[in-house]
Amino acid sequence: MTRRLLRLAQLPVFVTIALVVVLVALPGRRELALHVYWLVLAGFGLAVLVGVVRRAHPVPPSSQFDVGLRRTPPAQRKLAELERLEREVTLATSTAFDVHIRLRPRVRRIAAYLLAARRGVDLDAQPELARRLLGEPTWELVRAERPVPSDRNAGGLDVPAMRELVASLERLS
Repeated sequence: MTRRLLRLAQLPVFVTIALVVVLVALPGRRELALHVYWLVLAGFGLAVLVGVVRRAHPVPPSSQFDVGLRRTPPAQRKLAELERLEREVTLATSTAFDVHIRLRPRVRRIAAYLLAARRGVDLDAQPELARRLLGEPTWELVRAERPVPSDRNAGGLDVPAMRELVASLERLS
C-alpha cells in the first residue's frame, strides 16, 4: 500500500513544482496558474475517488440490463407450411371431423398429384385403379364420395393408421 501511495503522491508533487516554476517565470499570470493548479488537483482527486469506488464496488462483466438488451439469435424456424401440416396431423389424431375437414383435403391433393405424376392415373376419372394403387385404408380417406362423419367427435386416426397412410403415399413415389 505504501508503494501505491508514493506513486499517487508523485502527480500532486509534480504539479506543485510546475506551479512554483510558472509563478517565478510568469508573475503576471499568477491567477491563471492558480486556477489551472486547482483544476488539475481536483481532477486528480476525482480520479483517485473513482478508483477507490471502483475497487470497493467492482463492475460485473455484464449487468442484467446488458443481458436484456442483447438480441437472441433467431431460432431455426420451421417452414410455415410444415407447421401447418404438423398441426393438421395432430388434430386428425383427435377427432374424425378433423380427419375429414383438415387432413383429408391435403392427403387427397397429395394422392392425386402422386397418382398423376408417377403412375399416370387420375384419382377421380380412374377410381378402381387409384383404389388398387393406394390401398383400401388410404382410398377410404381420399375417395370423392366420402361422407362427412356422422359423429364428429369420434376418434381420429391413430398412429399406426397414420403410418399406413404415409407408407401408401410413399409407395407411389
